[in-house]
Amino acid sequence: MGRAVASTIHVIAAPYPGRGHINPMLMLSRLLASRLPPPAAVTVVLTEEWLSLLGGAASAPPGVNFRTVSNVIPSEKGRAADFAGFLEAVYTKLESPFEQLLDGLEVPATAIVADTFLPWAVDVGKRRGIPVCSFFTMSATMYSALLFFDRLPVQAGGTVPVALAGEAEPTKAEDELVSKYIDGHQSLRLSDLKNSFNPLEKSGQLALNAATQSTKAQCIIFTSAFDLEPRIITALRSSLTFPVLPIGPTIPCSGLQDHSEGVGYLAFLDSQPQSSVLYVSLGSFLSVSMRQMDEIVLGLQASNAKFLLVARDESSRLQEMIGGRGGMVCAWCDQLKVLLHPSVGGFFTHCGWNSTMEAAFAGVPALTFPIMFDQLVDDRLLVDDWGVGLAIRDGVGSGVVVGREKIADLVRRVMGLEGDERREMEKKSAILSEACKAAVQEGGSSSVNLSDLVKLLSPAKE
Repeated sequence: MGRAVASTIHVIAAPYPGRGHINPMLMLSRLLASRLPPPAAVTVVLTEEWLSLLGGAASAPPGVNFRTVSNVIPSEKGRAADFAGFLEAVYTKLESPFEQLLDGLEVPATAIVADTFLPWAVDVGKRRGIPVCSFFTMSATMYSALLFFDRLPVQAGGTVPVALAGEAEPTKAEDELVSKYIDGHQSLRLSDLKNSFNPLEKSGQLALNAATQSTKAQCIIFTSAFDLEPRIITALRSSLTFPVLPIGPTIPCSGLQDHSEGVGYLAFLDSQPQSSVLYVSLGSFLSVSMRQMDEIVLGLQASNAKFLLVARDESSRLQEMIGGRGGMVCAWCDQLKVLLHPSVGGFFTHCGWNSTMEAAFAGVPALTFPIMFDQLVDDRLLVDDWGVGLAIRDGVGSGVVVGREKIADLVRRVMGLEGDERREMEKKSAILSEACKAAVQEGGSSSVNLSDLVKLLSPAKE
């Protein structure tokens, strides 16, 4: 890249400190470690807390090393209570210890792969003459919406799109398609962005700034695949001056390993008929209210569908609530293994991007219940763009509790094995799954993009 280089390739991977960001970075690091020409090293930089949460140095993927910085940001345990404060700490307090870590490396860094929401990493690389690749762990559709946010209609003299300044119920203007203003979009509406985040709040400003800063990197990497978001990725490639590299889905292969010993939820799934169980997981970072969760459980029972519900902090209470009627509650499960289990026929999801990718890979129809930020965008992809699910959107941005009757009705439709609606979702889910698997196979679009990324991270010999 036009500079003197170290004899050993050493890629420093810097994930945003959140599980939905760290897991994809670990998968990308594993892929890079297996593909970079030797001698090469990949080092993932974590906070001390996150190294502990992952299980220590021994949990590193093959060929990957862990290094830590001190816990200069709020604890993972409380970040949902003050998300804006946590995000601001990540933006302002991690840069200095990260640079100190770079100074202490025995093998100098030759490249940095940093989460897009660590925007300071681009400046660090620029100061040190180290190329930086930006890694966006949400959909390319969400990235496009953030990057070109200024193209949306604005109030005179202000920076708030008209669609984002309205009331809870979308107006006619708010229901406009984003495609009217930003190329490549299909079903996303201005009202979805209104309910995703507020650009006047600190967290909204930081998200928009991170997307803008990413354009100063050497490339943008997505965990999506070209065939999942072809219009968006094509539009981004036309607009941006650096490589746009979708290398996903970055599915955790470890999720396919056998952890069945003593795991009751797998025994439960093994005892159920094919495609009869609805898997329910609404995220671990910011989930629904207790009142809403109770309505969901009562709706699940009223639907008469079998279900497996993951509820980290409320598993005992909810299991007691359902008794032995309808399903099982557990505090944790191997999600990909569950989605690939033959008895699982549907996924009741909050639409986090990693969950969305795993549902697509497994070919499982979805019942969507988006809560915040990019989940509303992913909901549109699953339901409207890909046609593999049904949506519950009543409570988004309004605080309305969706009742058990509506939930029961939608569960019956998603799990109705004899219905035409269900059959159509199954057919489209199977097509989506094949597209995901083809993308990561040798010669597939994601595999080719990964090879291009490896070339970018492998400095030419002087």
